[in-house]
Amino acid sequence: MQSIQASKEIRIAMSGQYSPFSFANEQNQIVGFDASISEALAQRLGVKVSIVTTPFDGIIAGLLAKKYDAIIASMTITPERQKAVDFVGPYYHAGRTIVVKEDSPINSLDDLKDVKVGVTLGDAHDKWARARGNLKVKTYKGLPEMLVDLDAGRLDALVMDSVPVLVAVKETGQKVRIITPPQQDGGIEGMGIALRKNNPELKAAMQQALNDMLADGSYEKISMKWIGKDIR
Repeated sequence: MQSIQASKEIRIAMSGQYSPFSFANEQNQIVGFDASISEALAQRLGVKVSIVTTPFDGIIAGLLAKKYDAIIASMTITPERQKAVDFVGPYYHAGRTIVVKEDSPINSLDDLKDVKVGVTLGDAHDKWARARGNLKVKTYKGLPEMLVDLDAGRLDALVMDSVPVLVAVKETGQKVRIITPPQQDGGIEGMGIALRKNNPELKAAMQQALNDMLADGSYEKISMKWIGKDIR
């Protein structure tokens, strides 16, 4: 926390390839829900924010190597990750969904066998898909390429958070069906802000800033702008 106060800047990492949470606009600036949350938290800490884009599969390693101070990248809070980092939040909740083409024969989780599925490299759904043991898993850096391959028939399904898919297909008009797995298969999950361990001052300050945003309406304003609903 002292180094952040001294430099008057907090460096926050995200992928930059996960619309509507973090993506490059026409001016090549990183914008989206995660970017706006980062800016609002930094403002409450009294510092500027510097957004660092990095591939999701190496994002925790970069935090531990002190390349940035925090991760705000739609990261699911899992027991495995909690061994490596501390979390503030959850700052939003989302459900795991299976996305298929409208005319797909896949209608439930039971049908998801011996098919090609797309996931974001290194995320919780990547691990979940591999653990099932009967899927051909292909990894991607971002959602746009996954949707292209689904539409072209190179994938049978996508496994990912519900919110970005719903927003993306609304924009593209792509005809898909959303299958929501039961709760025990990751129905609703909390997303956290990751920090290095043994950083109690920063953790407390960020949690307080998040709590204030949730209470005063500023969180809801950001959520409505990017998602169209309050996803706390």
